[in-house]
Amino acid sequence: FISNLVSLLTPRRRFLPFFILEHQKNRYFQSHSQFSSSSLFLLSFSVKIFNLSSLVVRLIKPLISKRELQKIDFIIFQANPNFQNIQMGSCVSKGKEDDDSVHKVEFSGGNVHLITTKESWDEKLAEAARDGKIVIANFSATWCGPCKIVAPFYIELSEKHPSLMFLIVDVDELSDFSSSWDIKATPTFFFLKNGEQIGKLVGANKPELQKKITSIIDSVPESPQRP
Repeated sequence: FISNLVSLLTPRRRFLPFFILEHQKNRYFQSHSQFSSSSLFLLSFSVKIFNLSSLVVRLIKPLISKRELQKIDFIIFQANPNFQNIQMGSCVSKGKEDDDSVHKVEFSGGNVHLITTKESWDEKLAEAARDGKIVIANFSATWCGPCKIVAPFYIELSEKHPSLMFLIVDVDELSDFSSSWDIKATPTFFFLKNGEQIGKLVGANKPELQKKITSIIDSVPESPQRP
């Protein structure tokens, strides 16, 4: 059933080599027997790995607990940190049991500004344009293991580079807005100057994020200081 579902509903260009899927699946089954059933685990795994249609996600989401989805994200990332493109499917909405303050506690801090409304996004971009700052926007989610792993480093970078503006966008709070940016995986980092995209990075690769920031700073001339 799982193989047929993936074959029918996943664009072929997004397929991972089958041996990778088998290797990852077997590794997880051996060390994570706490999942409710092998079928549900495979289904959950397929949702996270492949960009299944939003209809499929809505149909099967009630079968998969939010805790299992969180574990899958973290397990995949731990097993292979270089596998950066963990798919969101459609933005998985947070459960009723979630506390709105969780995201603020885990992801904001330092000079990172949490964005939960389109208005606050517009305000911060306008502020950055006035001050001549490059914006780094991190599209993230509370249920995303890699997002949690990279969050402290992102905060550290915000303190190290006060000349940049660091934003974090909650994809659960701004699902339509995130879709307009074609966010298919979290975390996704956009680099903006005067509201225009000048760079993009998908995944929680710390060295690549640092390298990208350094490259952006070196390549964009500083704006003249206002009197």
